Amino acid sequence: MISDITIGQYFPGNSLLHRLDARMKIVLIAILIVSIFICKNFLSLAAVIIGVTLMIAVSKIPFKTVIKSVKPLAIIIVITSLLNLFYGRGDPILTVWKLKITLNGIYTAVFMVFRIITLVVISSMLTYTTSPTELTDALESLFKPLKVIKVDTHTIAMTMTIALRFIPTLVEEIDKIMSAQKSRGADMESGNLVHRVKALVPVLIPLFVSSFRRANELAYAMECRCYRGGGARTKMKVMKLSAKDYISLALTVAFVAVLVILNHLMSAVV
Repeated sequence: MISDITIGQYFPGNSLLHRLDARMKIVLIAILIVSIFICKNFLSLAAVIIGVTLMIAVSKIPFKTVIKSVKPLAIIIVITSLLNLFYGRGDPILTVWKLKITLNGIYTAVFMVFRIITLVVISSMLTYTTSPTELTDALESLFKPLKVIKVDTHTIAMTMTIALRFIPTLVEEIDKIMSAQKSRGADMESGNLVHRVKALVPVLIPLFVSSFRRANELAYAMECRCYRGGGARTKMKVMKLSAKDYISLALTVAFVAVLVILNHLMSAVV
C-alpha cells in the first residue's frame, strides 16, 4: 500500500497537458472539480468520467499509475459508500438490525464512489503533469490579488509546493523504516487494530526525526544558495498564456455547459 501512494509525484513528459500553462491547469482542474459536484445523475457523471479518461490519454500517464492514486483512499471510499447505502429514501429491500437498504441508497452509494474516484484522479493529474517549480510560480501568480491586503503569497505558494513535493519522499522514508523494523523482527501485519497501532510507534518516531532533519537541511541549503523570496526575485522562465491555453479553457467551459444541459434534461424526464 505504501508504494502505491503517488500523490505529489511529477512525471516528466511532452504531452499537450504537460505543455499547458501551469496557471491555466490549476484553473481547469478547479472547473472540472466543480463540474463533478454539478453532476446530479449517472449520465452527466459518465460524461465527466469520459472527459477525465480522455485527459489521461492526452497526458500519456500510465493508467496503472493513475489508479494508484485512488488505492490509499480505498477505506474512505468504502466508508462513504456504506454511509450513503443506509441513508436512502424509499421502501427498504433489505433490513439489517435498525438499518434499511433501499434502491435509492444503493444508487447514491454507487454514485458517490464514482464521484470520489473521479475527484481524486482529476486532482492527481495536476501534480502528475506539473513540476514543483511551475506549480509554485503558478500559485504565486494566482495569489497576487492577496498582496493588496499584505499577504505573503510567495511564502504560501512555496510552502504548499514543498509539502506536495515531499509527500513521495516521506512515503519512501516510511517504506524504508518499516522494512528495517520488519528485518529486526517487528510484526506489523498481524493482531487486532490496537496491536497494529502500537506497532506503528517505532515507525512514527524515526519518521518525525527524519522529517525535521530533512526540513532543517532544506532550509540550510536554501540559505546557502542565498534564496530570498518576495517581489524582488526574478524567474528564469516567465509564464505566458498561449492559444492552446485559451482553447482548453473554452472547451472546458463548453463541457460544463453540456453537463448543466444534461442535468436539466434528465430532471425534466424524471
